[in-house]
Amino acid sequence: MFYSLFMLRALAQADDAVDDCAQASLWALSDSELLASLDRAHVLAQRLAAVQLGLVRELDSRGLATAQGASSTATWLRERLRLTGRSARQLVQLASTIDAAPPAVRDALFSGAMSVEQGRVVAETIAALPLKAGPEVADKATQLLVDWADRFDPTVLSRLGERVLTHVAPALADEAELAALKRATERAEARRHVTLSEQQNGEVRLSGNLDTETASLLREAIDPLCAPAGEHDDRSPWSAASGRTGRGLPARATHRRTAGQRRRPAATRGNRFVGRAGQRRTRRHPGDRRTSHARCDPASRLRRWRAARGAGRQQSGPGRRTPASPLQRPVAPRAGAARRRLCLPWL
Repeated sequence: MFYSLFMLRALAQADDAVDDCAQASLWALSDSELLASLDRAHVLAQRLAAVQLGLVRELDSRGLATAQGASSTATWLRERLRLTGRSARQLVQLASTIDAAPPAVRDALFSGAMSVEQGRVVAETIAALPLKAGPEVADKATQLLVDWADRFDPTVLSRLGERVLTHVAPALADEAELAALKRATERAEARRHVTLSEQQNGEVRLSGNLDTETASLLREAIDPLCAPAGEHDDRSPWSAASGRTGRGLPARATHRRTAGQRRRPAATRGNRFVGRAGQRRTRRHPGDRRTSHARCDPASRLRRWRAARGAGRQQSGPGRRTPASPLQRPVAPRAGAARRRLCLPWL
């Protein structure tokens, strides 16, 4: 009874202290006071998180969630604390991990020497040590990781934890690495699978997980189909030059043109002959290129205009075909209007 009242009284005092902090004028703090307040608030938040994890672990060990009709502690926490299912499961798992950690890890958490994430990393690293290491090596590794927590974030601390035996027990480091490699290989072989899912748009989706050896075999089998070369290259010369496989799929070639190179030049795009309705679209004669406004004098414009009018009069008779002269070819109304605007701007 005394301990329960002490816990509730302490939490009430912490609640009042948070109210005082929330009502404080932050703009009145100096730069040094602002930085010190931020550091202190972070430490207190981590200490309160450690207290919360202890409460969750005690609640889970008593089975209060199942006694109240919930299927699990995570489900009960999701409903009571309005958390997501993933956050509730992570909270229960983290509380169990911290509870199984060495006493030095819990002391560092309650004192604010490390964050909750750092404590999780240290606890998982110590739990993964081989049994041959013994408690003495485990204590040395724990103390070393706790000291590193003052300088490194959880990600870097996790990478350092993989090599912690090299610092505290070099004789066991090589054996532990071989055992870890063997466990990783067995886990990869157990999880390997390949799934082919048919999509509604006529495609098939390929997904899965493979170990290194199986992936090498699969890559060796499909490489001749994806990028045929040598004796496996049964494509036509056109397909090989265009970088396409025999099935019309683009190969993994690095010599393909970019989007800018695939665009036709402006002169090529404009060098088209637009005929009348029903006529086949053909290219202009190489000598019949449009002359820019800057290089076309008025006399040349007038001669071109008269030649175009003469070609129109010759076509009026029955059975007349388009003259062979490139200057006398008929043009559509829009193309003719563009030519008149280009060569005779005063009309």
